[in-house]
Amino acid sequence: MRELRNSGGDVVDRVQRGERLRVTRDGAEVAELRPLPRRTPSTAVLIASRQHLPAMDPAALRHDLDEVVDQSL
Repeated sequence: MRELRNSGGDVVDRVQRGERLRVTRDGAEVAELRPLPRRTPSTAVLIASRQHLPAMDPAALRHDLDEVVDQSL
């Protein structure tokens, strides 16, 4: 409780980064702080957003990748 009271912002930052924290009072666990589940976009939203992407030429992409990637690796 002391850390939560004195450093609440830091505690919430840790939870936001994915950490689960137990809150204790006099050594006894009383609560758990955990991040909320992330909402994933629906299939319809993903399909709709894909329709607005620019056209891609696979051959041009491959050429560009070949220019920057060392093929001997």
